[in-house]
Amino acid sequence: MALFICLAALILIISGIILDICGKIKLMGKGPIAFFLMVIPHFILIYYSLINYELALSIKALFVFTVTILFVYIWFKANIFPAAVDKKAKFRIKVLFGGRRIVYYGLYTFLVQIPVSIALVYIMTSHALPTYIIIMDAVCAFLMAFILIVNGMFRIIIASKRLNIVKRIIVLLTSMIPVIGVIPMVYACVIAYQEYDYECFKNIRKDERINSYVCQTKYPLILVHGIGFRDIKYINYWGRIPKELISNGAVVYYGNQEAWGTVEMNAKQVMEKIFEVLKTHNCEKVNIIAHSKGGLDSRYLISKLGMGDYVASLTTISSPHRGAKLVDLLIKWVPDKTYHKIANVVNKYFRMIGDIKPDLYKASRQLSSEWCEGFNKEIIDVEQVYYQSYTSIMKNSRSHWLLSIPYLIVKKLEGENDGLVSVDSSKWGEFKGVFSNKYTRGISHADIIDLTREDYKSFEVIEKYVEIVSKLKAMGF
Repeated sequence: MALFICLAALILIISGIILDICGKIKLMGKGPIAFFLMVIPHFILIYYSLINYELALSIKALFVFTVTILFVYIWFKANIFPAAVDKKAKFRIKVLFGGRRIVYYGLYTFLVQIPVSIALVYIMTSHALPTYIIIMDAVCAFLMAFILIVNGMFRIIIASKRLNIVKRIIVLLTSMIPVIGVIPMVYACVIAYQEYDYECFKNIRKDERINSYVCQTKYPLILVHGIGFRDIKYINYWGRIPKELISNGAVVYYGNQEAWGTVEMNAKQVMEKIFEVLKTHNCEKVNIIAHSKGGLDSRYLISKLGMGDYVASLTTISSPHRGAKLVDLLIKWVPDKTYHKIANVVNKYFRMIGDIKPDLYKASRQLSSEWCEGFNKEIIDVEQVYYQSYTSIMKNSRSHWLLSIPYLIVKKLEGENDGLVSVDSSKWGEFKGVFSNKYTRGISHADIIDLTREDYKSFEVIEKYVEIVSKLKAMGF
């Protein structure tokens, strides 16, 4: 009879595992996994009981084999494939969401072992079981809970993008503190769920946009970068933005102007790019989206180089049209000789990475209030070109650690700003508004071009560019 029961249990367990793999049943459902995580950690006690139970050796072996198959499968799946996720989710998101589930498995296992272990110690003591079995069982139970937690936290810390380096270090260190460590663990799990939820939302939106081509403008787009950067193939200045625009029907090119070129120099280079695009696509015009100093480069090429007939629209993002007071202070405080020395060092480096004629000294001074005042008088908007502008603001100095000090300085001198450019200075043509979010962080000069490839609460930088381009399409550009 015992042998028959063992064989039936073995067949049942193997069938259950096969059905679970095929998705017909869920051994990892809330009820089953809660039971398994309460029982599996006490495998030493279970095996000891089976071995010492009065049964034939063959039946004992079959019992042990049956239980081992089930335990190994559940433990393996709990640690490697803990949860079903959206099939369209990226691998990073699957790892992240799985990490969240594993951490919760670990916390549950740890908490449930406290009363279970106390009860088992009482039971085993009354049955005169060896002390070493009791100790080994308790140690293994808590060790398995610890393994789950470490596995899950490791996944979250490695895969999360919303946890910056500082937060990752803090979460990693504080999560190891007994009792108090639960707080950073739960915080990390909340962040993981937010990222997963956002990814699912993006997939739904993407499905809704299939074949809609909301960014398929009449004319190609040319993205013109700001000062100090170049359009490098593997380190995109615009982050994930171009890829999203292209997936929604846009034709995207880059200005390819120099990092530290003067307005005049860069305008000529962008002009060459425009003619190349016009020839390649056999089109009449292009739409320009320019960030920071790229807006000044673009205005110069339209007005001064006679490109008004070849540019349908110019959208500037956080461009210092009226200059930057921060640059005024640098010119005032830094001795001219020192300024030249610094410029020469930077120019030498950027020649090595592609700049033909870098001129940090002159290019940076073209962002001063005085220079921009003269620039605005000379560079008059062309009637047939549609001009519009956007900007963003940081809400406090902690919004972006690299721009903390510049933000405070510009805040004092000019008011609301993105860490470099004030709201008033960024307005040109039809001003469409300020990008921000409802939380305390705000959106910085770097955030607005997705430089850090991060998603922020209540603000989707990629989606904002889709909106900008879709509106250009609706306007016939």
